[in-house]
Formats: sequence, structure tokens, C-alpha cells
Amino acid sequence: MRAHLARVDAVLVQAVIAAALSFAHLHDLASAAGQDGWKAWAYPVSVDLLLVAAWRRLRSGRDRAAGWCWFLVALAASLGANIATAGLLDLGDVPDWLRILVAGWPALAFLGGTLLAHTANAPSAEPAAEQSTGPEVAEPAPAPSVPAVSEFPASSTAAVPAALVEHARKIATAHQERTGAPIDTPTLRARLGVPAPLAEQIAAQLT
Repeated sequence: MRAHLARVDAVLVQAVIAAALSFAHLHDLASAAGQDGWKAWAYPVSVDLLLVAAWRRLRSGRDRAAGWCWFLVALAASLGANIATAGLLDLGDVPDWLRILVAGWPALAFLGGTLLAHTANAPSAEPAAEQSTGPEVAEPAPAPSVPAVSEFPASSTAAVPAALVEHARKIATAHQERTGAPIDTPTLRARLGVPAPLAEQIAAQLT
């Protein structure tokens, strides 16, 4: 545990140092480019916020191309300030193109932050059945229309339509999976909504 805390503390210290130096470099560059007072301090805040917004988009897994694009833009701004203030640029004589970039950065950062933070979430593709918390036994389809009972002779089972027998078989299977016991004739009759003689003929064909 102590070793883990030591590693975490080292990472936090490095992060604080890097953030402070980058913050100061961005402030110095903005100030040298003509952005005085509070405006010079707002530039590093803008860069850091864009980095955070891009990182959150990458972590969310949505539209990673946009996340990487704006992350690299903010990273280039931060690294560019670090390099420019390391003695490679005369802060007393900032070139015009750099003044233009610094002056245009707020609009660019606002555009990137808006696109990253306010893009609508993609609708969930998971069907409602997959979001169920427990197993469910699928109910059979509605029973087909049943002809009048007079059309089914009591002494013959061949007159029962095959579709009705198949539907009854599905009901019986679902009942046994749900209760662990075979379905009886009265229950089958109630589920099918057929007369008793016809339910007995169907039950005979299920056994």
C-alpha cells in the first residue's frame, strides 16, 4: 500500500510541476504577444480546459477522432508555448504570425470545447430484452382462429388443425419450463380458449 501511495504521489508531483511550468509559459507567450493583464492568465486556462474536454471525449469512447483532433490541437498549443519560451523566440520581438495565432486562439478553443462538450449522445443500440435483469420465458404467439366445435368429431383427432396443435405444444413447453410440471388439460383449455372436447383431442396429440 505504501509503495502504491508513493507511486501515486510521484505522479501527482510530476503533474503539478508540468502544469505549473506549462501554465507559466503560456502566460508569458500571451503577454509577449500583446495580451496584457488578466487576458494573459486566461490563455493557459483555456488551453487546459480544452485538453480536459478532449480527454473526457476520448475516455467516453464516442467520436474518438474528434477527441484526438482537439487533444492534439491543445497539446500543440501547450508544447509550442514551452518551446517558444525556452530561448528559441525573442519575447521582445514576437513575429506577426504568432500574434495572429495568439489572438485567434480564444475563438478556436471555444469552437473545440463546444463541439466536444455539447455533441448529442448516440442512441443506445441495445434492445430492451437485453436490458432485463432476470431470465424470462417467452410467451407463445396468439392462438390461431379455432373453427366451431361442431367441425371436430369427438371420435377423431385427425380433424385438429396442425397449426393449433403446434401452438398448443409451444404453450405446453413454456408451461413446463416455467413450473417444472407438464400442463394439464384444463389449463391447456384455458390457455387456448377452446371447448373441452377439442382440448382433450389436442392434449392426446401432445402426449
